[in-house]
Amino acid sequence: MKQITAVLIGTGNRGGAYTSYALQFPHELKIVAIADPNHVRSGAFAKKHNIPQEQVYQTWEELLLQPQLADVAIVTTQDSMHYEPTIHALEKGYHVLVEKPMSPNPEECIRMEEAAEKHNRQLSVCHVLRYTPFWSGIKKIIDRGDIGEIASIQLNENVGNLHMAHSFVRGNWRNSDVSSPMILAKSSHDMDIISWLMGKACTRVSSFGSLLHFRKEHAPEGAPEFCLDGCPVYSQCPYYAPKYYMDKDENFLKKITNDTSHEGVLHALQTGPYGKCVYRTDNNVVDHQVVNLEFAGGATATFSMCGFTHDTSRSVQIMGTKGEIRGYMSENKFTVYDFLTRDKTEVRYDKPKSGHSGGDAGIIKNFLHEIRYYDGKQGLTSAKASVESHMMAFAAEKSRNHQGESIDLIQFKADHKNEATANR
Repeated sequence: MKQITAVLIGTGNRGGAYTSYALQFPHELKIVAIADPNHVRSGAFAKKHNIPQEQVYQTWEELLLQPQLADVAIVTTQDSMHYEPTIHALEKGYHVLVEKPMSPNPEECIRMEEAAEKHNRQLSVCHVLRYTPFWSGIKKIIDRGDIGEIASIQLNENVGNLHMAHSFVRGNWRNSDVSSPMILAKSSHDMDIISWLMGKACTRVSSFGSLLHFRKEHAPEGAPEFCLDGCPVYSQCPYYAPKYYMDKDENFLKKITNDTSHEGVLHALQTGPYGKCVYRTDNNVVDHQVVNLEFAGGATATFSMCGFTHDTSRSVQIMGTKGEIRGYMSENKFTVYDFLTRDKTEVRYDKPKSGHSGGDAGIIKNFLHEIRYYDGKQGLTSAKASVESHMMAFAAEKSRNHQGESIDLIQFKADHKNEATANR
């Protein structure tokens, strides 16, 4: 089996999650160079993967100025920083795996897809849910025709109140002006899954949602900017930062500080965004949203995302003309009900060892296979497939910002394609 070599641009949490595959299966994947402005983080990564210091770069520009160093480039920078390194890597001759969302800008998404086609390179997007036993198992049942033609899909995403506070109120994805809207940052997974399961073009989109709770006017009386500045209601607040962060393991704490000692974590909570009162940050992304979708032929789908849940999970109901599927991703199981026989079959999977219910390892394994035998064909989560679901998300956000206006997705896509061409 041919070993694939890779450069990694962005050595944060997602970069580490995907490249851990190289540590488990070094005969399949080797990381040969990295780029990251965080010296502590890149230094630790280089040591773990035995990368020589001369192959550790501070910026992606420095890395991509070099002659092509590897077969593929893995891009796991922040959302708004995916476009430039992806385009340059494709031009340099790399196949590219890029974290979702492709970009918070629809024209950039289209140009990324076009660049992959122009340079005859594989560009895959990290829609990791497609690679899980749970979702791929459901897709097989649908494609086999067991439940007939899909009439409607209902998908619920429970973000979890503490995950909401960590990532989307205090964290890197709290403000769409510097990252991307919630429907892209978190729920592009869900738009992709709905599009994939349905297997038809989406034609119309509408959406409602808002930032309901995590707002300055909801701050308790006397609540300071930082939790550790003597909050008078700390014992009644589920989001009190020390209570949440001080008992986390080192891997989690690296998300908020390079210094994971007790003193280092305290300093981060006294001075950084993760120690702020959840009602006094610069967040603007929604904490709940619903999306309505219509597909060619008349099938429909509804999606609901909410940050006010006790768990982080997804549940799905797929209603077909011959039966239905109900599934619970957190439990790795779904049931198939046959209308004719009234049989109810449960399908259950063992708990996967890698993140995202097995999707993190699954996408890397599949991507490496696609690169070894690359013949120009589109991969399972190619840019072409991803642009389709990204446009669903962009249209949903436009609708939400225009009082739930129904968006003609065919025209919406055509308009943005014309804009991408005009501003090339």
